[in-house]
Amino acid sequence: MKITDIKLFEVEAPLITPFKTALRTVNNIQNIGVHVVTDEGVIGIGEASPTAAITGETKSSIVHAITEYIKPAIVGLNINEDFADIMNRLERSIYKNTSAKAAVDMAIYDLYAKSFQAPLYKVLGSFRKELKTDITISVNDTAEMVNDSIAAVQRGFEILKIKVGKDPIGDVERVVEIRKAVGPSITLRVDANQGWTPKQAVKIIQKLEDVGANVELVEQPVRYDDLSGLQFVTAHTYTNILADESVFSPKDALKIIEMHAADFINIKLMKTGGIYQAQKIAHIAEANGIECMIGCMLETKISVSAAAHFAASQKNITLVDLDGPSLCLKDPVTGGPTFDNQWIRMSNEPGIGFSI
Repeated sequence: MKITDIKLFEVEAPLITPFKTALRTVNNIQNIGVHVVTDEGVIGIGEASPTAAITGETKSSIVHAITEYIKPAIVGLNINEDFADIMNRLERSIYKNTSAKAAVDMAIYDLYAKSFQAPLYKVLGSFRKELKTDITISVNDTAEMVNDSIAAVQRGFEILKIKVGKDPIGDVERVVEIRKAVGPSITLRVDANQGWTPKQAVKIIQKLEDVGANVELVEQPVRYDDLSGLQFVTAHTYTNILADESVFSPKDALKIIEMHAADFINIKLMKTGGIYQAQKIAHIAEANGIECMIGCMLETKISVSAAAHFAASQKNITLVDLDGPSLCLKDPVTGGPTFDNQWIRMSNEPGIGFSI
């Protein structure tokens, strides 16, 4: 099964409500889809999410990276016979551009699993058949966030990921009021999206600990490149700290682990450049006794399904943040795993699960 072409298409999906973090506000998902075409007529599918504030990519840069650099590097290679070579060429084709690489990577994995007529998660390891995801509560005024949290619980979600970081003074109030509203049985995760300084982070987290907010973890409290600051926060708080934007590569993960800069690592395909590199991070973390989260950017069912297959194959991925499809008003595609509010259930369809 040889690669003969790579075709791009628009992926659009309106959001149920605006997605707001300390870094950006988004009303509609506007991503780039990928079809990797083979000489046997079988097509693999992938998706890239342009997130300039995190990966430095835009829609136009993704298109340029794929058409001018990635496509020439891998067209003509055989999915089964040259799989490792394809992945090595993909990684070397252009510096960074991780979302562009991720879209092609997941399409290659889709084809690889289809060549065995098996779902991808089984080809990768088949550790579990369903995942339990959280859902994001966008940063707004306290009353609106409380209402959004109650609505999410009423939808059936038992894990809430609360966005903070735009207003350090009010962040404690937001979390405390949400805890009061949803009760003690709901799991709360807090994501500052790099919005605090190290000292602010320690003060806020210790306050949350003192008032009994019972937060499971705090994600990326400080700037992505401030590893010493992240280490400081981890060392001076009891709450688990999750490294997200600080970890793009296996090398980044190893650095975090060596410095004891975080308790958990968040793996996102848009950061790693796809499943091939994500597996390396998961294995490094597992070898060092560090559990991982599987996360996503603002992505639709296409790429989130690829991430779900990867997560279902990995024992060490114990935390799931794959709420992209749950934030969308409608899916741009049919098929793939079933997204039933907090539950993601794998199907037995070949590859990622989409018929093209």
